[in-house]
Amino acid sequence: MSLKVENLTLTRGGRTILSDVNFSAPAGACLILRGENGSGKTTLLKTLAGLLPVEAGTFHAPDEEIAYSGHLDAIKAQLTVRENLRFWAGIYDASNMDAVANTLSLSDLMDRVAGTLSAGQRRRLGLARLFLTGAKIWLMDEPTTSLDGHTTKLVAALIADHCAQGGSAILSTHVDLDIPKAQTLDLTEFAPTADQPSADPFLAGDYT
Repeated sequence: MSLKVENLTLTRGGRTILSDVNFSAPAGACLILRGENGSGKTTLLKTLAGLLPVEAGTFHAPDEEIAYSGHLDAIKAQLTVRENLRFWAGIYDASNMDAVANTLSLSDLMDRVAGTLSAGQRRRLGLARLFLTGAKIWLMDEPTTSLDGHTTKLVAALIADHCAQGGSAILSTHVDLDIPKAQTLDLTEFAPTADQPSADPFLAGDYT
């Protein structure tokens, strides 16, 4: 299962963020997006997840094979950890809920209300949803935010294992993750040129 991006141009707020993006992520590949804040990493990931529109160009991948993990942990604060996991397992018809909970050290937190968890615990619970989807293509925006060093290494190992089993992952991170054979894509290569017009002519200039 692969994802292929061809001549993709993306805009936010009427401004071109990325222009003529081309890359592919075949089965087994891990692609790490690099670039300064505002370079378009989140915009690209959300677009590939179907959450933002495409200005121009195309990308090819079955929607049902894509799972996205963003800055927000997508948990129901008023539900327990167990109830959150059961909800996602039901949505994705997953039978590995207990195994995922154990892998992400959530087993001892199952009866805790999610709203009482620490930031790192909430992040682990949010990542659990990704692992329950069964999707082959993982899109991950800063997946190790709020995680300690041990759990960061664990998540890196889980991503590496996912790719070794024929999945693929595209992620943004400011942390050096030990993922064998991971490649990097510097999004500054696709920054619009200074003379490239804005998608909205009224925003082409600086009116601040």
